[in-house]
Amino acid sequence: MLWNAKEIGLYLKEKAYIDTVIVPILPISFTDRTKQEAEQAEFITLLTNLLEKQFKGRMLLVPPFTYISGKGKGETEKLQEWIEEFKENQFEHVFCLTSDIEWKEFEQDLGGNLIWMPSIPLEHMEEKYKRKIIDDQVNQLVKLIVQKWQTN
Repeated sequence: MLWNAKEIGLYLKEKAYIDTVIVPILPISFTDRTKQEAEQAEFITLLTNLLEKQFKGRMLLVPPFTYISGKGKGETEKLQEWIEEFKENQFEHVFCLTSDIEWKEFEQDLGGNLIWMPSIPLEHMEEKYKRKIIDDQVNQLVKLIVQKWQTN
């Protein structure tokens, strides 16, 4: 389910069946990394939107956790607050999805599951190839999430 008025209304009626939250993690800066971070945002947004469609009725896609890149530990603590809020509201599974490799350093600090996916630049790619690559990535994520559901 998406974070919009229509689908949140449905979520409120059916929340007993929705046990998973997906949190896109997106960096922002105005440095020499700006374009790379914009590519990451485009990639993660596409992935999480398609992932939500695969699991509609079981998963809630929340607005992205957006942060100023390079802030490290302070951002980890803010994200941990989000994760705790979700768990307090009966979400058993929280998946945080990012293409920013720096989050791997703080993976163990997060109570949720961090999934790092290397970003693929899509800017100059033909639409049919872009779709194929994204679909392949989503299929990998589906398998990973189902596996994590089964182990819990």
